[in-house]
Amino acid sequence: MIRSMTGFARRERQGLWGTLSCELRTVNHRYLEVSLRLPDELKALDNEIRQVIAGSLRRGKVDANIYLKSAAGTQRALEVDLSFVGELATRIEQVRSHLKDAAPVSPLDVLRWPGIVREAELDAAPIIAVALELTREALSELNETRSREGQRIHELLRARCATMRAQAQTVKVRLPEVSQRLRDRIKERITQLGITPDAERLEQELVMYAHKMDVDEELDRLAGHLDEVEAALGSSEPAGRGLDFLMQGLNTEPNTLSSKTQD
Repeated sequence: MIRSMTGFARRERQGLWGTLSCELRTVNHRYLEVSLRLPDELKALDNEIRQVIAGSLRRGKVDANIYLKSAAGTQRALEVDLSFVGELATRIEQVRSHLKDAAPVSPLDVLRWPGIVREAELDAAPIIAVALELTREALSELNETRSREGQRIHELLRARCATMRAQAQTVKVRLPEVSQRLRDRIKERITQLGITPDAERLEQELVMYAHKMDVDEELDRLAGHLDEVEAALGSSEPAGRGLDFLMQGLNTEPNTLSSKTQD
């Protein structure tokens, strides 16, 4: 099975809390490597989202980004820590007792004190549920995109394998002709030299010379590599690493054949 390592997917959802979007990008990588960015409200989801991604993708460098944009005009309620205010007022009075003519403390000054006023906590449960749902949807879209691209690669590889088989068959058919031409050429040169060689010795030399240029073994290995490529393309398992190894053989055998042949 071929599935492209490169892909992109995006999903978006709107709610009372604003707009939540999930973007996934993948490129080729030997292993699964996930880079994840989350808004502060969803930091607790880090491990769970990584597990969801790992459940759908086996390889590739993945950039996963989830963005949260608050709805326009919405603002969280402010909470005042009244117990803190009481504690602060007590301390102010203690300090005032040691200072003459101290200026009164403004309530605004108290509200500016760190920790006195804070935003009410956001109910993250609905956002968490949507974030997980968007991630799964984006993963589904991503895998569909990668599968379509993989199918195109699958068809291209099959076409190239078919072309290589045809070319290899052409070479096989021509081998007897090439061998005979080689024998004729050598005999012609001997005749031009005006000598009469020993027939048995000449035949031995011709056999040895032909053996050095024999490419049957390269053609057989090439056919075996092409069979393995076809098997990998038809398998339900990921084929990338196996094909990467087979490409070395598909390069080596033709190069060796080309260096040995005199035709």
